[in-house]
Order: sequence, then structure tokens, then C-alpha cells
Amino acid sequence: MKILFLCTSNIHRSRTAEDIFSCEMPQHHFKSAGLSEKECRKNGTTICNEEMLKWADRVYVFEAMHFERIKKHTGCMYIDKIQCLNIEDIYQYMQPELINLLHCVRSHLG
Repeated sequence: MKILFLCTSNIHRSRTAEDIFSCEMPQHHFKSAGLSEKECRKNGTTICNEEMLKWADRVYVFEAMHFERIKKHTGCMYIDKIQCLNIEDIYQYMQPELINLLHCVRSHLG
């Protein structure tokens, strides 16, 4: 399965998810990216594009606003494969509390 994690700037949440699950679930393929072009450009991180959305079997966003941003730019095309994790932007990369939250949603990954 191909899984894409999306947050605002691809610094902490989505990158942590990609890195921990890539190690823990090598049978799947993981990518991560940000949805704010401004933030990704400023931080030198990966910005999401439509090719990534096409590539993914499942897309996990961290906040409802991420879902809305995708819907605004692509319409309903990818809605069926998007799930919101509802994890706020208050964590640092690999912060133990973030990892614990991600492990709580691991069962959804397959």
C-alpha cells in the first residue's frame, strides 16, 4: 500500500509519520509533504502536488483545514482516500507524544 502523510509544512508531523512507519511497516510505501507552498518554500521541504495524491492509496492529513485545502484545489477527486488524524501542530519532529498519537492511529494503516 502507498500512504501519503500531509501537514502544513512537512517539518514535524508528516515527516515523523513517514519516518516511523517506514521503519515499522516496510511492507508499505510512505511519503510525506506539506500543503503550504509558502511554508515549504521557506523551510526547504516537500510541497504536495497532484502526482503525489494520484500515487497514494491512502492520504492522511493532520487537520481538517488540510482536507479543505486539498478539496479546494482538486475538488472531490481524492476525497475517498483522505482521512483526518486530528493532530494539532504543537509537536516537534519525533517528539514522544506525537509518536504515541501516531501509534494510536496505526491500526488504520493496514
